[in-house]
Amino acid sequence: MLKIFSNNNTIREFNNTNQGIYFVSEHEEFWVETLDCFGGQLQSEKDLRPNIDTSLMNSSTGPIVLDGAAEGDTLCVEILDILLDNQGVMTTAPGLGVLGHNVKDYNTKIIPIKDNKAYFMEDIVIPIEPMIGVIGTAPKEGNHSCVLPGIHGGNMDTREITIGSKVYLPVFIKGANLAIGDLHAAMGDGELSGTGIEIGGKVKLKVSLIKRTVLNNPRVETKDYLITIASAKEFRDAIKIASEEMVYFLQETLHLTFKDAYRLMSATCHLKVSQAVNPLVTVRVCAPKKILAVDSFF
Repeated sequence: MLKIFSNNNTIREFNNTNQGIYFVSEHEEFWVETLDCFGGQLQSEKDLRPNIDTSLMNSSTGPIVLDGAAEGDTLCVEILDILLDNQGVMTTAPGLGVLGHNVKDYNTKIIPIKDNKAYFMEDIVIPIEPMIGVIGTAPKEGNHSCVLPGIHGGNMDTREITIGSKVYLPVFIKGANLAIGDLHAAMGDGELSGTGIEIGGKVKLKVSLIKRTVLNNPRVETKDYLITIASAKEFRDAIKIASEEMVYFLQETLHLTFKDAYRLMSATCHLKVSQAVNPLVTVRVCAPKKILAVDSFF
């Protein structure tokens, strides 16, 4: 019987003072229950965003302590499965998203989920693509709201953080203190209106360690791509960081000069916007495994 970690225990901030609630061993499989990004406060279309407790936004289940994790390690989180609740929610609000200046009032839309489909309207049905919006470890210092992304992970809203992927996160403290939340049934790159189809659910994970391997930023590995992720106040800065991470990886792994690694990235890799709506924006650079003949980051 696998452990099931309840969403009754959540954090609102990633920091190094949160006490571990759940405990796992390396290579152990377990389930994590999660709330939606609104903390389950929007259950009907009469429930509006200004009436909820916003301090609960993106509350994430944990901390989950991994036995043996130490500062300077890299945590590998394998996403084995995602099970979603039977309804999701999307909101619009003045100022929310890239066109929020056109929104004059608050509105909530409940979206039923059935048979792996999201029933947006009677004649608009969206195949579900479950993903994890918030996944991160405790930072070395400071308080980092679960609403924000950063070098520890957090609210990266990256579509490839999904079933079958591996997420690599830096470990800054003993035990790592992993936390997870903010599932989506579907979300387009950029999360342009400010939300995906926000939903609660349950995630099946397995964790392992790459010992004494330091990451500067999170990375993701899928069946087809190796992905570097970066967040910053400005897109240009985030793009530069994610690109540097990829170039240096290609340079070291393929034994190239910087110039050739730079050219190879430009010829084969794809720059994508994860989210454009948080105080810190998030981008990713995706390198195709098949073309580059590289199977893994490690």
